[in-house]
Amino acid sequence: MAKRSKRRRGNPDFRHRVPGPLPSVAEVEAELYALLTPALLAPRQLERRDPRNPKRRIRLRARILTLPVMVALVVSLVWRRLGAIAEVQRVLAQEGLLWVSPLQVSEQAIAKRLDTLPANALAAVFTEVSTRLQAQPPPQLPGLESWTGVRAQFARIAMVDGSTLEAIRKKTQTLQDQPGLVLAGRMMVMVEAFTHRPLWQLYTEDAAANDKRFAPEILAALPEGGLLIFDLGFFSFLWFDDFTEQRKYFVTRLRQKTAYRTTQLLSSSPYYRDELIEVGLHHSHPCRHPLRLVSVLWHGQWYRYLTNVLDPRLLSARHVCELYRRRWRIEDAFLVTKRVLDLAYLWKTSANGIQLQLYATLLFYLVLLHVCQQVAQSLNEPLERISVEMVFRAFYHYSRALTRGETVDLVPYLVQHAALLGLVKRQRQRHRDIQQTEQLVWGSP
Repeated sequence: MAKRSKRRRGNPDFRHRVPGPLPSVAEVEAELYALLTPALLAPRQLERRDPRNPKRRIRLRARILTLPVMVALVVSLVWRRLGAIAEVQRVLAQEGLLWVSPLQVSEQAIAKRLDTLPANALAAVFTEVSTRLQAQPPPQLPGLESWTGVRAQFARIAMVDGSTLEAIRKKTQTLQDQPGLVLAGRMMVMVEAFTHRPLWQLYTEDAAANDKRFAPEILAALPEGGLLIFDLGFFSFLWFDDFTEQRKYFVTRLRQKTAYRTTQLLSSSPYYRDELIEVGLHHSHPCRHPLRLVSVLWHGQWYRYLTNVLDPRLLSARHVCELYRRRWRIEDAFLVTKRVLDLAYLWKTSANGIQLQLYATLLFYLVLLHVCQQVAQSLNEPLERISVEMVFRAFYHYSRALTRGETVDLVPYLVQHAALLGLVKRQRQRHRDIQQTEQLVWGSP
């Protein structure tokens, strides 16, 4: 008789903690309602491809869990931190979610709907919401006065980067048969450089996908006259030429040991050098268009940045360096969405379910950023100094204040208790050192 293999169990002391649901906050839900109005969702007809004829699309039948209901459900999963589908079922049955009245539906029905609801439906909602926000006048945020002229020169200034999603739980036999960790895939996100607002997103199940694989889609998402900031993972002479030929612009770092030849020195000092160069001298396919190299001496080390904005009057050497330093804000966005909004803990193991969670997280992140912008304006602080995590955690304290009978709006409450809630990041010594070094390198602004 074959021995039964003992099922290995993890240490219960180190199991993932499932948080309790956050109470609803009327003002946050009003922001979500304005962003995701049922009128925007209701006219959409859900369709899927016919497996026997990929060119034919089949309209799905009407359901109880319609698209407006499912959008309310998945967004609430993120912002209310419901933790599990069973918790969603309980909250939906007792109090409803967002614009959905209390609804009796089984946990199994919700789980199955998350697997069958086409992710491209929520992707279309995210794209339409993002387009609508981009058409609005940019917010007047403190600390961006020196960027007014630069922002007027470009149709859009954005940053792009990729991030690998966390490992998924091996619930199915197919996943259990795969050795080691099974990662959930890789996402590519483009965000606005100054508001940090997500503009565009792409997902692949291949967690090891190279960033250059997404180059055509990224370039297509950037409008003509736009400026994109990216890291060395996208370094490619062919891509640089595509930017110039399509009248789009970029800022990135120069890869070490890249051969180049200086054609014109624009300006220099003991701490920086600005020049026009030709790159790819030893390649069979060199860069066909000239580029601009900005080198800056920072704490005894030279850092070099590339751009195809050749005119310093459009983008100064200082702005080139500062734009690339802003690229690290996209890492903060990944940190918040993964660790604070629980994108690191996936609801479903299917690619469709993962994409639904990804789009739901980005949609709520738009609302969270809007609240942070209002707080920054009220406190007259740069957006970078406002802690997105602490603003999100402050929603609980605001809900308790409403329970105590305090009649105060959300943003005035956050501003009044900003110090207690820790909404403004402390200015550490390294930040003061950066300011002093900038004054040494560039002089007074």
